[in-house]
Amino acid sequence: MTGTRDMIENQTFAEIAIGQSATLSRRLGQREIQLFALATGDVNPTHMDPAYAASDAFHQVVAHGLWSGGLISAVLGNQLPGPGAVYVSQSLNFVRPVVLGDVVTARVTVTGKDAADGTVTLACLCVNQHGEVVVEGEARVRAPAEKVSRARFELPDVSLADHGGYHRLIVMAHGHPPMPTAVVHPCSGAALSAAVEAAQEALIAPILIGPEAKIRAAAQEAGLDISAFRLVAVPHSHAAAAEAVAMVGRGEAGLLMKGSLHTDELMGAVLAHGSPLRTGRRISHVYLMDVPGYPHPLLVTDAAINIAPSLEDKADIIRNAIDLAHVIGIACPRVAILAAVETVTASMPATLDAAALCKMAERGQITGGILDGPLAFDNAISRAAAAEKKIVSPVAGRAQILVVPNIEAGNMLAKQLTFLGVADAAGIVLGARVPIILTSRADSLRTRLASCAVGLLLAAAREAGANGTGDAAANAAGSEGR
Repeated sequence: MTGTRDMIENQTFAEIAIGQSATLSRRLGQREIQLFALATGDVNPTHMDPAYAASDAFHQVVAHGLWSGGLISAVLGNQLPGPGAVYVSQSLNFVRPVVLGDVVTARVTVTGKDAADGTVTLACLCVNQHGEVVVEGEARVRAPAEKVSRARFELPDVSLADHGGYHRLIVMAHGHPPMPTAVVHPCSGAALSAAVEAAQEALIAPILIGPEAKIRAAAQEAGLDISAFRLVAVPHSHAAAAEAVAMVGRGEAGLLMKGSLHTDELMGAVLAHGSPLRTGRRISHVYLMDVPGYPHPLLVTDAAINIAPSLEDKADIIRNAIDLAHVIGIACPRVAILAAVETVTASMPATLDAAALCKMAERGQITGGILDGPLAFDNAISRAAAAEKKIVSPVAGRAQILVVPNIEAGNMLAKQLTFLGVADAAGIVLGARVPIILTSRADSLRTRLASCAVGLLLAAAREAGANGTGDAAANAAGSEGR
């Protein structure tokens, strides 16, 4: 609670008159529904899932009606009788659904007083913006005997982590059949769970590659049924990585998914001399971040593969990220090339690279997006910060791709957004012949599924491009790499 605005004052039993009334109006938004679920623990899909609610109007009457009933409680506690009132009983009828966007007005009217116990009876009515009754009934409260006047506290500032962006990605991916996916060395419960969950969501068709005894032991310990999946037995993680790469080369899998081996071990097999996954473009990693409160998907690159990328490397990193943006539906992504400052300074090589990359885009060497840089992080994502610095740019304050100068900056940025900004970070490796899904033990189910959904969308776009059935620009991901 942050302060006071005005006073809140009650009506004592002696002051309350028959016929006296009070009202309160509120709009039902997604935030209100989420806060209601958070406060009550009620996650019934009737009010949490709009699609389900639309098909179950009877229960929606009750679900959103309960929120409307809460408005009645607010009127009783804040206005009539106000502070000091004690709820004794209520009887409410939920007449019609309350849907997102409805403005509900709650009115309580005094219909009776009982001097013996100091209680007041009030008729309760909630109507929507069309004047239609949504809730009606009666409440009985014990009115305060003494006058109370207190400073009104502001409502607490509550932030909600709404990750609807990932849900939309998964819905997009459901337009494609599950992709055969080589899951490399899934010898832990976490690695197996990621594959099983993605298979249950119809995103991948897992092919488990690794020591059979270890995989089965991990499945048994985690309580997972893997009987429906193909299992390719190899003696150790090095062999699993090599076999997965060979399997992709033979066309048996369209995706790679990291299991419980180290990323360097997997990438070593991907980049080995003669590997069928090597291409002419630099391999790079992208975190597709769903940041609550930020209006766009945020692609952070590269925070996991390239330690100190050269100018040429950064050009490929940008190309890979633009390809991904196209596949997830961003036709012309805004690319911010980050540095510590927004001016080109010879003593800061990152600013020189940023300027050169922008010139490369001007000359058609990098296409498919709008580049600007150098930009400091605040100037890239905040219009107010950009305006304060008098930066006029189609990218500043509205960036969708953040290109970091090195792996330390990228790693710290991604983790700050995750742990302080309550962001989710789905990870994917681009630039190889097929996308590579990277998941972590710390990832939520939502993040693991989003990573697989992104992989499926990229692989499907690549296949469409190879078959001549998709837009070349949107299907370039993974078609060139090194």
